[in-house]
Amino acid sequence: MSRSPIYVAIDTPDLDRAKALAQAVRGHVGGLKLGLEFFMANGRAGVRTMADLGLPIFLDLKFHDIPNTVAKAIQALGPLDPAILTVHAAGGRAMLEDAKAAAPVGTKVVAVTMLTSLDSHDLSSIGLTPDPHEQVVRLTELAKSAGIDGVVCSGAEVAAAKKAWPQGFFVVPGVRPADGVAGDQKRVVTPRAALDAGASVLVIGRPITQAADPDQAARAIEATL
Repeated sequence: MSRSPIYVAIDTPDLDRAKALAQAVRGHVGGLKLGLEFFMANGRAGVRTMADLGLPIFLDLKFHDIPNTVAKAIQALGPLDPAILTVHAAGGRAMLEDAKAAAPVGTKVVAVTMLTSLDSHDLSSIGLTPDPHEQVVRLTELAKSAGIDGVVCSGAEVAAAKKAWPQGFFVVPGVRPADGVAGDQKRVVTPRAALDAGASVLVIGRPITQAADPDQAARAIEATL
């Protein structure tokens, strides 16, 4: 991966704004994370436009469907050659295996364990054990056994996930600087703490993209790493 572990989350449907943000911070981030909001507005052409800026692309579409459908969807995205793409670990072992088999060579397939917008109460409400650590470790072990590259988990659980999978690749979203606002994230840590706990990639959005000076915000965060 690139020198910086920071992937900036470009969560906007506006392609011109996305390009401007990426250009502003490109010297202080390792890649660009494009999610559903961007992809639904701009599609494959938009992803290609962002890739032309010269930074690795993390395509965060969180596939979760029957194995064949997920495999076909990933095959359809193959020409975009993303550096990282996401699926949901809850899709099960067969889906994870088929996702990895369908991905381009060199693309890291990582499984979302538990969204950082959820907490123990949310887990209980959908019939799961209310312990986030237990849920993350269980799904990390599933992802490891399925032969994919890693998982997405919060900074609060990444140390436990890395203990379960020492060679795994760990994407940590919900990262906020010490003086940052949590927003809709319920389980957040600082960038430095996430790296120290085992993160491979840090996904940081609003603290950079909504700053008065995104480049300075990215510089300040990079300086703490």
